[in-house]
Amino acid sequence: MTHLPLKYLQTLESIRRLTRDKGYVPTFREILQDRHSSSIALVQRHLEVLEREGYIRRNPGIRRGIVLTGKAVTAGKVPLLGCIAAGQPIPVPQSDTWHEEPLEMLDIPTDMASDKVFALEVQGLSMIDALIDDGDVVIMQATNAVHDGEMAAVWLKEEQEVTLKKVYRERNRVRLQPANSQMKPMYHDPENVQIQGRVIGVIRRLTKSN
Repeated sequence: MTHLPLKYLQTLESIRRLTRDKGYVPTFREILQDRHSSSIALVQRHLEVLEREGYIRRNPGIRRGIVLTGKAVTAGKVPLLGCIAAGQPIPVPQSDTWHEEPLEMLDIPTDMASDKVFALEVQGLSMIDALIDDGDVVIMQATNAVHDGEMAAVWLKEEQEVTLKKVYRERNRVRLQPANSQMKPMYHDPENVQIQGRVIGVIRRLTKSN
């Protein structure tokens, strides 16, 4: 078995799931729609990588010309620790939000798994333009620093709340930017902001938690 970067793994999972649900392999356009992507070139690139690595075969000129080879993907394990708000902040993790014991263990590519990686289920729609929907799972790498524009789990010390946003450092403040054109950014004093982790991957969930 071999490992596969998460973005390609997600496209492979789309193909496998659509094939399982429909009883036949999806078309290119169906894969594009399932991945919520408008980039034909990006999905084409993913299929090229999957074919090169031996996960699929493609028959040019055939509408449903993708063949799954059955090649396995090596999976590591990452703990799902709880929820994080992608909207208004929610209270800082406690026993009823983030858990010392994982809610479940999720499979991810082995090159992403480590003792500093964990998963959180997203609540809210503030990151929807970054293709992170309510109920999806973000893979987080524990860190106390991120670059401008990176998505991070942010603890607001005074409010005792945590939220998922893109982080930007401005002159005398930190801007927490949603990826949703209908929502306004949040501004905070740098002393009030503590980074808890950065997003390194997303797992789409078709069945949302209640």
